[in-house]
Amino acid sequence: MIPFATVEAAEEALGRSMTWVEAAWFRYSASTPDYCLCFHNFVILFACYTLTPLPLALLELCAPAKLTTPYKLQPRVRRRLSPVAFLRCYTDTARVLLLLTMGPLLLIPYPVVKISGIRTGLPLPSPGEVAVQLLVYMLMEDYLGYWFHRCLHSEWFYDKIHYVHHEFRAPMGFAAAHAHWSESLVLGFAAFVSIVLVPCHITTCWLWFAIRGAVGVEIHCGFSFPFSPTKLIPFYGGAEFHDYHHHYGGKWNHSNLAPLFTFCDYIYGTHRGYRHHNEKIIKDTANITFENEGFDGSKRWRQD
Repeated sequence: MIPFATVEAAEEALGRSMTWVEAAWFRYSASTPDYCLCFHNFVILFACYTLTPLPLALLELCAPAKLTTPYKLQPRVRRRLSPVAFLRCYTDTARVLLLLTMGPLLLIPYPVVKISGIRTGLPLPSPGEVAVQLLVYMLMEDYLGYWFHRCLHSEWFYDKIHYVHHEFRAPMGFAAAHAHWSESLVLGFAAFVSIVLVPCHITTCWLWFAIRGAVGVEIHCGFSFPFSPTKLIPFYGGAEFHDYHHHYGGKWNHSNLAPLFTFCDYIYGTHRGYRHHNEKIIKDTANITFENEGFDGSKRWRQD
């Protein structure tokens, strides 16, 4: 932090007046040790994991089937998860996050964070700087996460580690972080290494962990809403893309491995199973004959 006791002294050092956001950050960060600012990452990530899936969990548990069925992905129609399954998934994952993975991962490397150049003082990053850094983090984490995930589907790693995450063939939001503790460490490293390679402000770091936690919940939620803003993101996989991986998942399933986008799967050919699956659905749908009155007034019509 800029070593000044007042806002006026900090403005004199900056050579300009601070915005209200910078003034608020100055007052907060000046009285908060950098170690605690770094620990906020864990609090934000855990809050995202706890709160983001809650509305979707309540929707699935409490809403009538006729309301949720149009938005449910195909595997979820076959099996309705019980409240006990939701609770067990949440408690098991919370225990792993708190005691074995994200807690130690975010506390232990604090000296590394400081050495890497992550800053906590003024000035705050501009929106353009934040956007570019987040894009770089997403691309780097997606590429590393793809290869980590691909390794986890080899025989030894799947039998010993990755099978825990695939316990839910029809995943839900709380299953986003439901994994073996060693897998959580590896995937957490993939999200953390990009920050070390491309240092940022600590507030950008908070935003990155919040986005990564929310995205993990979204791709595991099992719902495909047509009005979701994520459908506007180019090459974004989303819930439908990843739900195929879980439903047809297993030791030898090497389809739809990338955690965020789809280009790694297309580049390395691990999208073929999903592509053939969609082509078969389209073909089967085209051969359906409906016994209701058609658009031309006939009693039978065929969907093209």
